[in-house]
Amino acid sequence: MSTYGDRGNIICLEKRCEWRGIEARVTQVTLETPVRELKSCDLIFMGGAQDRQQKLAGDDFLHHKGPVVKAMVEQGVPALFVCAAYQFVGHYYQPYQGDKIPGAGIFDLYTVHPGDQKKRLIGNVVAELSCQLSAVSCQLKTIVGFENHGGKTYLNENPKSQIPMTKPLAKVIKGFGNNGEDGYEGAVYKNSIGSYFHGPLLPKNPHIADWLIAKALEMKYGKIIPLENLDDSLEWQAHSQML
Repeated sequence: MSTYGDRGNIICLEKRCEWRGIEARVTQVTLETPVRELKSCDLIFMGGAQDRQQKLAGDDFLHHKGPVVKAMVEQGVPALFVCAAYQFVGHYYQPYQGDKIPGAGIFDLYTVHPGDQKKRLIGNVVAELSCQLSAVSCQLKTIVGFENHGGKTYLNENPKSQIPMTKPLAKVIKGFGNNGEDGYEGAVYKNSIGSYFHGPLLPKNPHIADWLIAKALEMKYGKIIPLENLDDSLEWQAHSQML
């Protein structure tokens, strides 16, 4: 699933590893990918999609790969879930017509589509990180992106949930975020991030990319490995221009 340039997140992670001399191998996870290959990954990315692709991937994720990803997330494997994938990792998605579509139950959240296509949450977004990402060394706490979603996501509203509290990723400065109501964007659980930010997210926000890379190295080698600083002057100029 790759909508609105989501695949650019993979390119960003590859290049930021390559520039530091970190060998990285990308495994494309498809409907045919065996679960054992997924289990060998040190970092997971899942993007958004249109309805048909979303349904195909969603069915496979729920019944086959979702439980594996849930176990990996619980173990601390870092992951980034964007848009439809962000919705998949919650308890359920309620479409504007039909029954609830169950999710993988990785994050304590759910999503509801009110059905009014004229009130989609769409546009450029600015938010300020509200959670503590320990490997983010830069002082800049803003994140920028583009959102386009009909569903509204709500965190920590299931009193029977067995999942520890899911924290919001950021506080919205401009835009809608999770639901256009509570002022929050995205979610963080253990070393995993959920977000509605397309654009794609990581090239626009290299501090988030480095946090994921650092966590992947930490989990793989069992110790904190400081990342070599990169010349991100162009990235931060672009970020500042979007702000």
